[in-house]
Amino acid sequence: MIWQWLADGVLALHMAVVVFVVLGLVLVLAGNGLGWHWVNHLWFRLAHLAAIFVVVAQAWLGVICPLTTLEMWLRRRAGQSGYEGSFIEHWLQQVLYYDAPAWVFIALYTGFGLLVLASWWWFPPRRHPS
Repeated sequence: MIWQWLADGVLALHMAVVVFVVLGLVLVLAGNGLGWHWVNHLWFRLAHLAAIFVVVAQAWLGVICPLTTLEMWLRRRAGQSGYEGSFIEHWLQQVLYYDAPAWVFIALYTGFGLLVLASWWWFPPRRHPS
């Protein structure tokens, strides 16, 4: 039972990272339009940039996310079956029933990463947003 709880915890952490990456860019873009200065705080922006950098680097290197690997290992320890491929690929297929080759996900991650970099140009981070 503990292995299943740990696997579910890793899944929840993984989902939180995905939400942070996606929602982080939405917050930067919308927040600047709404005058929310905190969205340009340097620490928030660095954490967001680092998160998407890891995702893009893993995709280009063909590396499965360590959180996916850990979750699958924990699920096997719990006597459950795991899934193949990346976390996003698996859950997109589960939710949307969409099957795409790996290059599609690499292109999506890279495009999203480029949008994050562009947000640094459009809305530069600040040490002390005012």
